[in-house]
Amino acid sequence: MLKVNPRPKSTVANGRFGIVASQYNGRYVNGMLKAARNVLRTAGVTNPAVVRVPGSFEIPLAAAALAAAPQGRPAAIICLGVIWQGETLHAEHIGGAVTDALMQIAIGTGVPIIHEVLIVQTAAQAKARCLDPATNRGAEAAQTALAMASLIRRLAKGSNTPPQRG
Repeated sequence: MLKVNPRPKSTVANGRFGIVASQYNGRYVNGMLKAARNVLRTAGVTNPAVVRVPGSFEIPLAAAALAAAPQGRPAAIICLGVIWQGETLHAEHIGGAVTDALMQIAIGTGVPIIHEVLIVQTAAQAKARCLDPATNRGAEAAQTALAMASLIRRLAKGSNTPPQRG
């Protein structure tokens, strides 16, 4: 069963955030992009850098360029794409290559790279993960980006203890 996203916390986020989103399968990717932007806005992120690329295979190159941007390292980069599983192994090859590249960028730069490049088999799967507000993976990606940016900031200051609430 598809996990429902928790409601976003209204925290103030520090730092620049980036989003790399595929233009291919635009209806679904745009649904994730809108949800991610809404979560970031709720958290106090006003202008995430949004980079559009032709397809999912191009996402890692743009993410690497954002991570090395001369205006400074972003707090996190959200990567959004949708790949349809067809009758061949093409989707698996693209998905695996994107996954490996995104992990290498994260490890090599220390920038949290949030992977929401989805491989789907049906329109119902795509709709549930990209267009349904309760289960939208763009919203989940933004929540993860905020959490990882906070964690990396704490670790850089020498603490892995979560902030106290209340």
